[in-house]
Amino acid sequence: MPDYLPFDPHPRAPVPLPPALSCDSQFHVFGPRDRYPIQPEAAYSMPSATWEVARDLHRTLGIQRGVIVQATTYGADHSVVLDALEGLNAGGGPRRYVGCANAAVLMDGHERQLQRLHDAGVRGARFSRAGLGISFSPAELRRALDLVAELGWYVKVQPSADGVVEQLKDFEHLKVPVVIDHMGRAKPSLGRTDPSLDRVLGLLGEGHFWVMLSLSEKISTQGEPWDDVLPLAQTLIAAAPERCLWGSDWPHPLSTKQPPNEGALMELLYRFAPDPTTLQRILVTNPAHLFGFEP
Repeated sequence: MPDYLPFDPHPRAPVPLPPALSCDSQFHVFGPRDRYPIQPEAAYSMPSATWEVARDLHRTLGIQRGVIVQATTYGADHSVVLDALEGLNAGGGPRRYVGCANAAVLMDGHERQLQRLHDAGVRGARFSRAGLGISFSPAELRRALDLVAELGWYVKVQPSADGVVEQLKDFEHLKVPVVIDHMGRAKPSLGRTDPSLDRVLGLLGEGHFWVMLSLSEKISTQGEPWDDVLPLAQTLIAAAPERCLWGSDWPHPLSTKQPPNEGALMELLYRFAPDPTTLQRILVTNPAHLFGFEP
């Protein structure tokens, strides 16, 4: 199992700070390893990135809401997410953090376990790309998607490195909200001729598909400041500004190059959406609507 690089330990605040109640719509938590052992069949492991460090990161960035996405490292055991939700929402008041389960729990979990996740604030299930150790037979996938609908959750689709067209075929018929991660892993160099971008744009026109503006640092072939990703992101925003989300993807799993500073990534979003009204939608209004944050 290869060693992947840890996150930048010295995040800086973006300039300016984002709007009040901004949401990091995708980040992960890992470790500590002695408390949350990885699954024997896990495809990868990561250096520790605890919810306490995530909390401090969000304070630096001016983020007040977030969505913890269960990593495949832990399979159907969601202890790390449940504990993080409890810690991040401590102190009373409206829930500020919700979770997205790994879809493996829909195959392995029992009704009581799924209800526990829902009660803790889990509101979606992520179907991971091939190669990360979790796969479904056609019957298992149908059952998993039925459970998502019964729970009132959304579906999250993680693209493969070569794009998302093939994966989306399993989800195009759904009526529940569907979030396409990482801008569909479209290739900036192909522009509007990229098949993944073309399919994502088509689905965004259907009204219940959403797209995550994330993973710019890996999609880009030019490197920081990631100028080649700007046209891709702005094309997606123009297609459906009311269904775009932003996520840091912290701590940047499977990074073979040093992950970027989180402040720089947020400033890249400002370049994606220089209009304050659009930025407010992406960071505040859209996630509040999809994830059910209270005013």
